Amino acid sequence: METDKLETSNADPAESECQPEYAEVEGSEVHPWPYLNDHFGFKYKKDNSFIMQFGQTAARYTANWTSLDSRPLPSWYDEAKVGIFVHWGVFSAVGFKSEWFWWHWQGQDPPDISCELYMATNYRPGFSYAEFAPKFHAQFFNPEQWADIFKASGAKYVVLTAKHHEGFTTWGSPYSWNWNSVDNGPHRDLVGDLGEAVRNRSLHYGLYNSLYEWFHPLYLADKKNQFKTQQFVADKLLPELYNMVVRYRPELIWSDGDWEAPDTYWNSTEFLAWLYNDSPVKDTVVTNDRWGAGCACKHGGYYNCEDKYTPGELPKHKWEKCTSVDSLSWGYRWNMKLSELMDLPSIIKDLVRTVALGGNYLLNVGPTPDGMIPVVFEERLRGVGAWLEINGEAIYTSKPWRVQRENTTASIWYTSKGNTVYAIITTKLSKYTVQLLEPKTSVITKVTLLGDPKPLAWSPLSPSSGLSVLLPQLPYSPGEAWTLKLEGVQ
Repeated sequence: METDKLETSNADPAESECQPEYAEVEGSEVHPWPYLNDHFGFKYKKDNSFIMQFGQTAARYTANWTSLDSRPLPSWYDEAKVGIFVHWGVFSAVGFKSEWFWWHWQGQDPPDISCELYMATNYRPGFSYAEFAPKFHAQFFNPEQWADIFKASGAKYVVLTAKHHEGFTTWGSPYSWNWNSVDNGPHRDLVGDLGEAVRNRSLHYGLYNSLYEWFHPLYLADKKNQFKTQQFVADKLLPELYNMVVRYRPELIWSDGDWEAPDTYWNSTEFLAWLYNDSPVKDTVVTNDRWGAGCACKHGGYYNCEDKYTPGELPKHKWEKCTSVDSLSWGYRWNMKLSELMDLPSIIKDLVRTVALGGNYLLNVGPTPDGMIPVVFEERLRGVGAWLEINGEAIYTSKPWRVQRENTTASIWYTSKGNTVYAIITTKLSKYTVQLLEPKTSVITKVTLLGDPKPLAWSPLSPSSGLSVLLPQLPYSPGEAWTLKLEGVQ
């Protein structure tokens, strides 16, 4: 995640198209990047689309943003609404500051004094970041238990960090020799193991991938050349991405680490054209908007815009809010305090607001280096699931209503499904009545409380709109939120 940003290019990739030189071999074109021909059997067309040589048809999307942005978002994503984000890597073994520790310690100038003091106090002189990798041993990692927790949370999809900015892959990448979880640390395929467990519980599986790597020598060389060269992209980034997609078939690619260079450096549009047209997940895959400087909130599948993005009104484009139970870090911290964590009512209120405004809610937890989800995180996730078990009807597959929030002192958000409207109360009420000013009632209007099928008494506030609902004694809700189901209203 981008807890901190390093530099931001001013390049505007709004209509950039990657038009590299392509070679002709015996009258046919081959893809300009040799590894695609060698490893995946690509041919390349002059309109920047791809054809794979194992039976797929010609691409429908070309490698430019106008074409790529026209692709409809696969329906499963908007229907899912709730996902779990998992930040896990070598940074988990450090367990201090955040997943950006390595950069704070040895990347930024001047270094973070607290990181230097932490290393000086706890490790011998000369201890390198790479030496943390064997401490990321994951000996207690049980993907079945993780998947059970995620299923119990009510989430419909899970996104795991396949590679964060440190460059360490949680799978056996052939392009990350000895800096991956099969060769080093856990000595197992974390991406594959978790993916199998998650999918066995009918959850969608996505992978986070950082485009850049802080200290990769090829990336640093390209950066020094002001991104006029693309050695890192050609030899590391893209072959690794293609390999990851073909091997694990993620239904969501959560791209990050893009902001230092334009999309033309990353060759993002070429990759996305292949992904949407000819990859093994072409019909189901969903992507975000972090594909180059200037792309956020502008290009891609759904929009993240920024970490913990919270719009003030209903956006015109599908979006997602990613946030973390630990308010100070996405990765695990040894020294996190209870006061620094989101409590359950805060999470539920955040989730409800996000869905009411048309977004998806991606809630992050950071496992320990030995492979455990901290109990306090598990408690939060199971609490979300318990709330959704009663109130999920107002969340899953819902759509924003014509009005998203009630204009009263009470915190009430609306969602809808067809002719049914849901009013989600996210604050404790001091009275046994609640006034809803926006719904227009009719003679067939019926009001119930989710979890209790008995109809509730109500009366109109005016001939044109509004109603006052007589509430029962509200059941105990650890999430401190209750849902009124309104049928026969407009």
